[in-house]
Amino acid sequence: MKACMKAAYLFTAVAASVLLSPTSLAKSPGTAASRPVVLKAARLFDSVSGKLTDHGVIVVSGSRILAVGNNAKIPADAAVIDLGDTTLLPGFIDAHVHLSGESGPNWYLDFYDGIMRFPAEQALYGAHYAKVTLEAGVTTVRDLGSEDFVALGMRNAIRAGMIPGPRMLVANYAIGSTGGHADQDPYPPERIAVAGPVKGVCNGPDECRTAVRYQLKYGADVIKFMPSGGVLSLSDPVDNPQLTQEEMNAIVSEAHSWGRKVAAHCHGDRAAKMAIAAGVDSIEHGTFLQDDTLAEMKKKHVYLVATLFAGAWGLEHIDKFPPVIAAKVRAAAAKAQQMFQHAVRIGVPIAMGTDAAVEPHGLNAREFSLMAKNGLSPAQALMAGTANGADLLGLADQVGTLTAGKLADIVAVAGNPLSELKATEHVVFVMKEGTVYVGPATNR
Repeated sequence: MKACMKAAYLFTAVAASVLLSPTSLAKSPGTAASRPVVLKAARLFDSVSGKLTDHGVIVVSGSRILAVGNNAKIPADAAVIDLGDTTLLPGFIDAHVHLSGESGPNWYLDFYDGIMRFPAEQALYGAHYAKVTLEAGVTTVRDLGSEDFVALGMRNAIRAGMIPGPRMLVANYAIGSTGGHADQDPYPPERIAVAGPVKGVCNGPDECRTAVRYQLKYGADVIKFMPSGGVLSLSDPVDNPQLTQEEMNAIVSEAHSWGRKVAAHCHGDRAAKMAIAAGVDSIEHGTFLQDDTLAEMKKKHVYLVATLFAGAWGLEHIDKFPPVIAAKVRAAAAKAQQMFQHAVRIGVPIAMGTDAAVEPHGLNAREFSLMAKNGLSPAQALMAGTANGADLLGLADQVGTLTAGKLADIVAVAGNPLSELKATEHVVFVMKEGTVYVGPATNR
């Protein structure tokens, strides 16, 4: 009887949470205006054309953009925020993060904390990482893998307005083979239980479909899988194919049949070819991709999310890693930027992603300068982190451009970012869905 009553109570609570809107559950943490807001700045960046216009004006009403441009009709009761010699841009979109964790200067301490820290405690760390990410101007992220469904809980808490953070699309557990990059480190099985499909570890097409379905059952917005080996893992090579073609086909087709996009962690070229044949939507990292593979990505409009910052950061902090990982970091770093330059020349669609957690959260905008250093113009780099990211994430109708009707995700940086791209690393204003998190607020 008690069990039945408890189940009934839980059903009622869940039903209520579905029926109530996030605003009725909690007030968004930030400074929201109750009247229209007009943002003024010296310039405005068009993330479709890549051009700047002078005398930027944006009118915001509630959570959405009401009008853009000098000819915008200003409501009589509007509050005005004049940001001076700045440039208004869409909120940045980071298509590859892991907000629930962050590596520190001591790899062995991180390893210990990964085992000993309770999920509830880790979620509190994640809440901090989400806040600093938002305050860095990143208003949308795609979180491509976490343990214990911590990122899922963070996404829900942000949606409900309980904690500040970027809009999150989450993958839950990444999917891959036993012993591969998605699997746990090689702990003695007598001490830590072997992982299975619930945690993304699968063998054979049917089990791989099961692994996808488990992530979807627990709320995944996107599926992430591991066609090839990885850098920061102990037991696998960095570039070998780790799933069969049939397994990759099963993962991608199952995800697509549920209306979810698929991101493929892939350093190796042969594994990438297989993943592209299976129909993936993006290749993450892409370190050793050859020109014919990049050309196929262009043909099929498969995005590259290169995470150059993660490789650069790893190389700068190479001494903290065990020898087997350090060797893989060096091998990947030697090829990543060259591959990216080839991708730019060939015309592969590119979205910004940082792999934040490998490096500290909140430094996401450094990826812009690395992309520009390796072939993109400053405008193209900014487009990769705005309009292109929205297209990849399936959110182009909501974010990514400063357009009337879209969500009011807006950042401002000092000066002209096309002449000083590093200005994006120090945003002076952040608004997400009409709420100000950084910079001057309005009077209510």
